[in-house]
Amino acid sequence: MNSTKGAAFALLLATAAGPALAPAASADVLVDNVDGVTADGKGGVERFEGFLIGNDGRIAEVYRHGDKRPKKVDYQVDGKGRSVVPGMIDAHGHVMGTGFAKMTLDLSMAKTLDEALSRISAWAAAHPDAPWILGSGWNQVQWGLDRMPTAAELDSATGGKPAWLTRVDGHAGWANSAAISAAGVNATTAAPAGGEILRIAANKQPSGVFVDGAMALIEAKMPKPRPEDRDTALGEAQLALLAQGVTAIADMGTSIEDWQSMRRAADAGRLRIRIVTYADGVDNMALIGGPRPTPWLYDDHLKMNGVKLYLDGALGSRGAWLKQPYADAPGTRGLPRMNETQLGNLMSRAAMDNFQVAIHAIGDQANATVLASIEDLSATYKGDRRWRIEHAQILDPADILRFGKFGTIASMQPQHEASDRTMAEARLGPDRLAGAYAWKSIAATGATLAFGSDTPVEPAQPFVGLAVAITRQGADGQPFNGWQPQEALSREAALSAYTTGAAYAMFAEDRLGRIAKGYRADFLFVDADPMLAAPDKLRATKVLETWIGGQLAWSAAKDRVIPAKNVPTGEAAAGR
Repeated sequence: MNSTKGAAFALLLATAAGPALAPAASADVLVDNVDGVTADGKGGVERFEGFLIGNDGRIAEVYRHGDKRPKKVDYQVDGKGRSVVPGMIDAHGHVMGTGFAKMTLDLSMAKTLDEALSRISAWAAAHPDAPWILGSGWNQVQWGLDRMPTAAELDSATGGKPAWLTRVDGHAGWANSAAISAAGVNATTAAPAGGEILRIAANKQPSGVFVDGAMALIEAKMPKPRPEDRDTALGEAQLALLAQGVTAIADMGTSIEDWQSMRRAADAGRLRIRIVTYADGVDNMALIGGPRPTPWLYDDHLKMNGVKLYLDGALGSRGAWLKQPYADAPGTRGLPRMNETQLGNLMSRAAMDNFQVAIHAIGDQANATVLASIEDLSATYKGDRRWRIEHAQILDPADILRFGKFGTIASMQPQHEASDRTMAEARLGPDRLAGAYAWKSIAATGATLAFGSDTPVEPAQPFVGLAVAITRQGADGQPFNGWQPQEALSREAALSAYTTGAAYAMFAEDRLGRIAKGYRADFLFVDADPMLAAPDKLRATKVLETWIGGQLAWSAAKDRVIPAKNVPTGEAAAGR
């Protein structure tokens, strides 16, 4: 998803009150009588029945059956036999984009073009003062169309007000005639490198959809969000993430404006979730980090690790860079955003100052190019680099072994497999699916899997992702035996990818991802044991409480973010 998408959403809404963050409790807290499971950091899991949280918000001890508990503690939380798991870590998301998506028109539920147009028309009528009609989430594949929507169709729902609606993957945008006119785009406008302007065959005028690099033509003319709009978006994103049990997230494509909003929230005590950022390109990398990555800030709530680069687009908009032409569009192999030399230069620029490099690559040619660049640069930049490939969706099976060679991290999103499988079949044809969403094969090379959601492209729902990872099935239970079932993961491997693997991918394996001595006390009470629940029950797992740093951050009973206090406030908390 393009990080510029978030900057484009400028609906001016009243700033919502955010959650507060107080200093860690100066008290020991015993959480006991739980059915606990945690990744062990070695590919397996460990069971426990209780744990002690120190006054620094870290786990002081973990208790198993028969272990003696301390006789005196300041507070005790009776888990009442409920399941406890570590806080989930989303290894790839877009925090501000998630918040802005909550503030603008959401088309993700529209099942047809007509339904989408009806929703657009209703939203426009309900927001007469908005200077532009802004939104996201449309998917022409879901609508059953074998083409992209047009400006003329959008005009019918928007009138003369400019409209810009980004596709669900964030790699294409749908503009109406007013927006195209405002951007000054016409039949003679050349598409930027790495982008495409879809055109009307008869006269070459823009037809309404702009892909990847061409999206900037429209977005450059859009109103920019105010700082207070960004602050609201951050608050909305935190609420959405905490409610799904996400306690930490890697923010992919952070702008300096995004970073400043995160700093404002933390300065004001409103940053509850832990955010590790990857800057939107080397310019933002230098603005945020200066000569090196930042240290952990705000009691391990904020850090800037490195840079996010884009090499190609997405399958849905045919921007993913393939080795062979698209099966359903033989005239194209996708849209590379840069060549291998340019990519290597940007990676080197980041690596020389010890910034971690995360590269968006979806098509098999894009992945092969990144893997080649990693091999070249690994001869120069020694040490623990943890090169990241974001998505790694379509691989030539011959390239899979290259993941393990230099410790490349595969940052992948199981929910994409369930959403995209039929589209992937159409885009690739039956003979090129063996390397599609190849989780188990990549893990077998020794590479680390780090799972996330790509929110808001997919909702940040890690338990849905766990169910997909172990079944390769969608919510409807299809296909019966799973899609490419040889790539399904064990429950232990899937849980690790959402916890210890995701922590490792962001250089946080010494403090996040486990319920273990010395780790931050980030954990969840949930209504199902992820190691035992049937797949449909696992998919429907409800988060009952989300705790961060030993304090309750979100409660289903209250359905809101809980302001941090100097003592625990869970349903079962009782002073002693």
